[in-house]
Amino acid sequence: MAQALLNTIRSLDGVRNIVDLGCGNGYLARQLSAVGYEVMGVDASLTGIAIANAQLKGNAKGKFFVERIDASLANRLSLKDCDCVVSSDVIEHLYRPADLLECASGLLAPGGYLVVGTPYHGYLKNLALSLLDKWDAHHGVDWDGGHIKFFSVKTLTALVQKNGFGGLSFRFFGRGPYLWMNMFCIARKL
Repeated sequence: MAQALLNTIRSLDGVRNIVDLGCGNGYLARQLSAVGYEVMGVDASLTGIAIANAQLKGNAKGKFFVERIDASLANRLSLKDCDCVVSSDVIEHLYRPADLLECASGLLAPGGYLVVGTPYHGYLKNLALSLLDKWDAHHGVDWDGGHIKFFSVKTLTALVQKNGFGGLSFRFFGRGPYLWMNMFCIARKL
């Protein structure tokens, strides 16, 4: 997935600096930095940020911070006019997914790119899960953490557009058509 996301970002025109919201241990941010982008990673995990910073030593194009992702994050970071905000496999973990989009909007310059990756949930995939008796296993409730929101193209489109983004396109990967594992929504700040 990281390679598909890296290729997606590399296909965007005019991107020089990127904020990775929910960067975890910084893997994607390091990949982006290695190909020349200036990257800032943000995550709520102290352990993840420690790993990210340790592995990025000597690379002046990246920096990582521990922060909670919410609508006020852009103000706390005092960062504006970024070219691109990327967030992979984060939005489905948030009680209020609009926080991520409001934060991205506050970080981006007008016309800046938003790239959001999340597991794909469409009608045929959900039907297949049900027919194969995998629904309960897929939506297990017997462990802490995990996905609390499930997005289809329609629901992610509505949320992204409602939060001031346009020009949406989607890319899918994993498995076959309409049974995809993940999707990326690429949009621009209006």
